[in-house]
Amino acid sequence: MTDSNLADARRRMEGAIRVLKEEFSGLRSGRAHTSLLEPIQVEAYGQTMRLSELATVGAPEARLLTVQVWDQGNVKSTERAIRESDLGLNPITEGTLLRVPLPELTEDRRKEFARTADRYAEQARIAVRNVRQHVMHSLRSAQREGDLSEDEHRREGEEVQKLTDDFVGQIDQLVAVKRQEILQV
Repeated sequence: MTDSNLADARRRMEGAIRVLKEEFSGLRSGRAHTSLLEPIQVEAYGQTMRLSELATVGAPEARLLTVQVWDQGNVKSTERAIRESDLGLNPITEGTLLRVPLPELTEDRRKEFARTADRYAEQARIAVRNVRQHVMHSLRSAQREGDLSEDEHRREGEEVQKLTDDFVGQIDQLVAVKRQEILQV
């Protein structure tokens, strides 16, 4: 295996961490943040679009988000998308402005968000392990074809495993921090 293969594996594993961080940004932790609405998809102009492509999201207060929809024709679909998301939000429409008050998080809701964070983390771990599996398969193929000795195969396999363990450790740290943030009263 070359350094470029290891660099590619690292890049793909970093991608799993990046996706995990994006998913975590959409989980509520008690304070209004514009990233909370990022995962929401809205039916507009005959297709599904991200909310950020149709409106400006702001957080003027700690418990309030505002969504300024640019086109009057998309207000109803934007309101519906927010209401039907699994975030438990109920927007109030004022012309093209949607006010989205954030309800107090109950203990049950916090536990549900923590379970969701665990699910996201497990998906990231699976993605990292899939990268490892792909690289290990490439190493076995190279060894069978005679491009790699048994010692090189073992050494490079250990490097890939070390890299995998490092990224799984990062995921574990991220989910622990997010769980603490969510469950903090």
